[in-house]
Amino acid sequence: MSETMKAWVHDFTGGPDVLAFRDVAKPLPGARDVLVQNRAIGLNPVDWKFVEWGHPDWDWPHVPGVDGAGIVTAVGSDVTHISVGARVAYHNDLVRPGSFAEFTAIPARAALPLPDGLTFSAAAALPCPWLTAWQAIEKLPCSQGMVALMTGASGAVGGALLQLAVERGFVVHAIASEREHKRVLGLGAASVTEYRSVDWIAPLKERFAAQPLDVVFDMVSGDHAASLTPLLGANGHLVCIQDRQETAPLPAFTTTISCHEVGLNALHGHGHDRHWGAMMTAGAQIAQGFQTGRYDPQILEVSDFGDLPGALQRLKDGPNPGNRVVMLS
Repeated sequence: MSETMKAWVHDFTGGPDVLAFRDVAKPLPGARDVLVQNRAIGLNPVDWKFVEWGHPDWDWPHVPGVDGAGIVTAVGSDVTHISVGARVAYHNDLVRPGSFAEFTAIPARAALPLPDGLTFSAAAALPCPWLTAWQAIEKLPCSQGMVALMTGASGAVGGALLQLAVERGFVVHAIASEREHKRVLGLGAASVTEYRSVDWIAPLKERFAAQPLDVVFDMVSGDHAASLTPLLGANGHLVCIQDRQETAPLPAFTTTISCHEVGLNALHGHGHDRHWGAMMTAGAQIAQGFQTGRYDPQILEVSDFGDLPGALQRLKDGPNPGNRVVMLS
């Protein structure tokens, strides 16, 4: 068996064009790892951002990429719950060598089991968007009829979160570009508002005055999320999926809202095995939902491995009403 593999690597930070296609050493799984032969790679904004930013814990050259799907070809000495030949998807720790390669070593606890009939292209679109969405909704004391406002509802994470929220009985009022209104309504939104008008928030304040929102899901920035807090009623929830609240956005002892931050990669460093167990169980249920048609994986584009930098550039340039996936032969 060859000890090398093909991979997209970079020696320094920059745009997607700094990625180079090379032969590199095939990774060996650690004691608690599994080695996955990638069949598909899911692209996410965090990929191009960290190609640009770098990370102090990386060794150079670095293989980027956090999401993938494929077949387990080797398991570490301490791994007992996964066998060679298992079909899995994964979200890898971004400080480790990543998924932009023929093989990736991942923590065994991050291996998400796949149903036999699910395509690898759909599976690769699952981990980062859908597990982030699952984390966001798990922050809440979910109850039937909660009324939510969701920015970025037409994106990969937004579309996933919209489907999960509607399934749990939320009434979701979405914010999305006009060209995506029909699709977002089809995913279950109760209404959709175009955000490019001069002041789209003011009409919402009037609209929700009589029935303030229970939840705001924001995918823009911490400042943007804070600007939406007047829409929340007493004991409401502000969920920041992009950025966080460094200070309380409202005066003390007013509506007494709760602020939540969401960070999927943070679980690699701070999550316990039981946290991963719960998330992998949820991920397996989502994968089953893909196969049965209960959920739409929102695949926007499927590209070849050789076009990975181009696909990553298209992701960066946007718009991205769904997921971009790269397939390996």
